[in-house]
Amino acid sequence: MKLSKIVALGLAALCVTATVFANGGKQADGANTIKVVDNWSETHPMAAAIDNIFKAEVEKNSGGKIKVEVYHSGTLGNEADLWNGVRNGTIEVAIVGTPMNQEFPVMLISDWPFLYRNIEHAKKVWTGPIAEGVNAQFHEKFPTVYLIGWGPNSARTFTSNKKLTTVDDFRGQKFRMPGNPIHVGIAENLGASAQVIPLGELFSALETGVVDGQDNGMVTVISEHLYEVQKYLYETNHIVATLEIVVSAKFLDGLTEDLQKVVRDAAKKASEKAWDDYIVSLDNDRKFLQSKGITVTPCTTADQERIITMIKPLTDKLLSDNASWAPALIEKVKAVK
Repeated sequence: MKLSKIVALGLAALCVTATVFANGGKQADGANTIKVVDNWSETHPMAAAIDNIFKAEVEKNSGGKIKVEVYHSGTLGNEADLWNGVRNGTIEVAIVGTPMNQEFPVMLISDWPFLYRNIEHAKKVWTGPIAEGVNAQFHEKFPTVYLIGWGPNSARTFTSNKKLTTVDDFRGQKFRMPGNPIHVGIAENLGASAQVIPLGELFSALETGVVDGQDNGMVTVISEHLYEVQKYLYETNHIVATLEIVVSAKFLDGLTEDLQKVVRDAAKKASEKAWDDYIVSLDNDRKFLQSKGITVTPCTTADQERIITMIKPLTDKLLSDNASWAPALIEKVKAVK
């Protein structure tokens, strides 16, 4: 995205936000105005579901009592900023990954390697009773926040400027990884080196050769235009990562029970729609990347088994470090049909 566009978006967001704050969070017609924020392009299935489902459902079913303003692409800050904004009540709703997993390790489940049979399985897990159970634990840990929806981030793949079509190709390469011990551990166990770089700086890091490659879902490779600075994509699908809809308890508890239900129901519908759209999008994303000259290689069953074996030191440590909750929760996930 060009700098001029980023500046324009930021100034627009600041002007709108300042106007809302000046009116005590209310518009001229008396409606409560809430901010819904994320770090994703509006083309991401989760962002699209917020625009097309959550916003529409809340405004319609609240009878106009709640107006929703959506800010995509990190306009109001990075993921940590958004999470902290919801925690302290300055942001009503955010869609984030797991920036809180060091404080609440149960959220590491969102990045657990090779946890699901397929993406449809992941959808069933995070739109069902398991999600409800984790939501309750989440609120106990963070009383100022509710977790009200789990949507798809992506099935993570690896891309690189260097040849990457088999497990052996990882050795010696440099990958940008999120600041998460699971992601870093996977790269290192595969013989690569890992460097933590914010998503907003990733394109430049790839373009300038600071790193050879990175791991993200195809949807992110497209939305962040990473295909412009990468040559190979290896469909390892090593993690099916989630995005969480978190809401300020100060905001939600301040609503009537009917309006609370409106917000929760809208989050549920948006999450389910995002999963459905993401599943449908995979074939199109693959074809798009191939049309841009990317060599897309599926991970064979044999290669997946090799990866699982190679990252066993990581998964063994994860199980050992999180023995109080991980084995039981993993068994519950695997039992979902």
